[in-house]
Amino acid sequence: MDAQLVAFTGVAAGMVAMPGADFAVVVRNSLASRRAGVACAIGVAGGLLVHTALAVAGVAAVLAAVPTLFRALQVLGGAYVLYLGYRALRSAARPVASFGAPDGGEQPATGGSLRQGFLTNALNPKAPVTFLSVLPQFVPAGSPAMPRTLLLASIIVALALVWFPVVALLVDRLGHWLRRPRTARAIEGGTGAALSVLGLVLLTEALSA
Repeated sequence: MDAQLVAFTGVAAGMVAMPGADFAVVVRNSLASRRAGVACAIGVAGGLLVHTALAVAGVAAVLAAVPTLFRALQVLGGAYVLYLGYRALRSAARPVASFGAPDGGEQPATGGSLRQGFLTNALNPKAPVTFLSVLPQFVPAGSPAMPRTLLLASIIVALALVWFPVVALLVDRLGHWLRRPRTARAIEGGTGAALSVLGLVLLTEALSA
């Protein structure tokens, strides 16, 4: 079993599942209707596909041209994962606002929900930096960069295609319970703890190599 691939899947799962703008927009659409929530979830995954495609091209070029930068990106990636964990834990320590239904209580059209999910993710300026800093850590030294980064990118998109529709379906059935601040804080706190541990491990390995 590829240990690096298993570790990356854990990191990617934490990144995809971390509550953020994409999570919020899926929840809000799901509270309106199941169809709107699933359409929004697919749109979010589509926006993620844009970022991963750009990251694959960028990572391959960087690794081929500047080997020294590979190590720097490893350190940056581990530090960034740790930072994400810290932010999630800090957020979980504060009161969490409830997610509401879309303004006016109207049920959005499926096409509008799909577009909203796509734009929310595709227009996130932090996503390209995140992927560009994290992906290089999981490319074994001396192996071709493009096939590996394509595989890693595929894992991220596949996780998003599973996670966000599951969120939409759960909110449709358990919306009242999931809106409780205590539940939202528990989810975010658990994600933050997992990312913090993974970030520390990745950073330690990068610095000791």
